[in-house]
Amino acid sequence: MRTDTWTIEGGVPLRGEVRVSGAKNSITKLMVASMLTKEPCSFYNTPHIGDSQITRAICEALGAVFTEEPPRTLHVQTTTFARSEVPLSLGTHNRLAIMMVAPLLHRTGQAVIPIAAGGDRIGQRPVNFHLEGYRRLGAHVEVHDAAYRVKAERLYGAEIVLPYPSVSATENLLLAATMAQGRTFIRNAAIEPEIMDLVICLQKMGAIIDYNADRTFVIEGVESLYGTTHDIMPDRIVAASLGCAAVASGGEVFVHGARQVDMVTFLNTLRRVGGKFAVQADGIRFYRDGALRSIALETNVHPGFMTDWQPPFGLLLTQAEGMSVVHETVFEDRFGYITALQKMGADIALYNACLGGAACRFHSSNYRHSCIIKGPTRLRGAQITVPDLRAGFTYLIAAVLAEGCSTITGLSHIERGYENLEESLRHLGVPITKV
Repeated sequence: MRTDTWTIEGGVPLRGEVRVSGAKNSITKLMVASMLTKEPCSFYNTPHIGDSQITRAICEALGAVFTEEPPRTLHVQTTTFARSEVPLSLGTHNRLAIMMVAPLLHRTGQAVIPIAAGGDRIGQRPVNFHLEGYRRLGAHVEVHDAAYRVKAERLYGAEIVLPYPSVSATENLLLAATMAQGRTFIRNAAIEPEIMDLVICLQKMGAIIDYNADRTFVIEGVESLYGTTHDIMPDRIVAASLGCAAVASGGEVFVHGARQVDMVTFLNTLRRVGGKFAVQADGIRFYRDGALRSIALETNVHPGFMTDWQPPFGLLLTQAEGMSVVHETVFEDRFGYITALQKMGADIALYNACLGGAACRFHSSNYRHSCIIKGPTRLRGAQITVPDLRAGFTYLIAAVLAEGCSTITGLSHIERGYENLEESLRHLGVPITKV
């Protein structure tokens, strides 16, 4: 039986090499994309993480057949669909179930998706953008207490303007538009690297997708898609988290597979705060050779500073000299991790004002979406319960930095997105004891 609790003895700089796997936010959507065709698809550099296993279970329940080939190849084929409804036992624990609407509609004409309550507790992530987009494409959408019911004999091209460049809504509507009759415009779309990874894969499958400079995707619907092979992009969130851990602990870590092109904004910000990095052909080396400086930081949609980079970078700023300001503009409750850091001795104050930048969409709310971090601060060991994926890894880094022993419970959250976490940290010198 796997333990969900570790103790970590802090004060040890991270040193060594670690390999980053394929992106969590890519593989889950690519599995769904494979179900748009009857033909087989093969994915390379697939990560072995919790979210991909959950998505795989949903796909298998609908009729997909998976086979694995060591070390990191995943084959999938959905010759026929077994049902048009995502099982209640699977769909309510993962927000990815809403992504199944496109293959279900194109292959069966209807989709029944349980209303989910799972995922990280970092703020509201409603699916109204998704559902309104499907209505624009000609689908009949009903919202019941327990499920969304979507029907369409055929989807038709339309002009869709997203109120906010939502990543999942953009991906969902791209999947839908690939085989909609006519031309679809998705305006104010998200353009994250994981979305472009999906677009590249869909193009290999026969889709026609153009991208304009004004955040607009133009999709010309095709009659059918075919199978393909695809190398999944490396996980830029894991790479950045490891970079923060190396710099914050005063160590040196080489992250095999990390790509500069996916992390330009992160690397610029790391350099501004005094962190060091060296880009090599097969990865990036992260280190520091002096004091860290305070900065003002604002998250935003790509190409801005990624919201998933914010928790580990916030921890990094506790080790910087002076007062840093962090303004979160993507998720209203992303600062849930701050309480545990305060418990460990971090000097952080939360505010509901838009600090350090222009007013964001939360400016008139009571959400505490800005903070001021005073450093450098010596952290001390504590007992911590992990609330979500990114906060969880941040707590692990905090335990590494802290004086004394920390006990961390709820590691299953972290394993949703970080592969071979225990092995990787031990390899970097972290003393871990399972409780």
